Amino acid sequence: MVFRSRIWDVNQKSLYLQNDELVAGYLQGPNSALEEKIYWIPNRNFNRERFPIILSIQDGSQCLASSFSTQPVLQLESVSISDLYKDNKEDSTRFTFFRTYKNGMWRFESAAYPGWFLCTSSRSNEPVGLVQNPGSSHIIDFYFQSC
Repeated sequence: MVFRSRIWDVNQKSLYLQNDELVAGYLQGPNSALEEKIYWIPNRNFNRERFPIILSIQDGSQCLASSFSTQPVLQLESVSISDLYKDNKEDSTRFTFFRTYKNGMWRFESAAYPGWFLCTSSRSNEPVGLVQNPGSSHIIDFYFQSC
């Protein structure tokens, strides 16, 4: 079963697509329709106590993946979330994030790159990414609500 949720950072920035890139910004009025819903499934290949999930947008057709260039980066990949659900641990690791809950907010840690978290920029309309040591320029705390 695929679940659907809204996600936004603690500064109230929503996620949306801009030029095929997932960005976070303030969406108001008619622009609020641009907000991407997050489609997710648990990844049963990992220890359930860590709340492993696979995240996607666009009705589950674009999955968030942790990839590596000079450091871990977040990418959107055209792969169906339901296909990943059937994959083994090795094939699904880079698409998996561990959810942690603290003080009413969620964090999403990359399973492929421990210590690297899903993040938004403190500035609006910047790409969503991964960060290891968040400072004042990156936000790793999110609200995550079923819709």
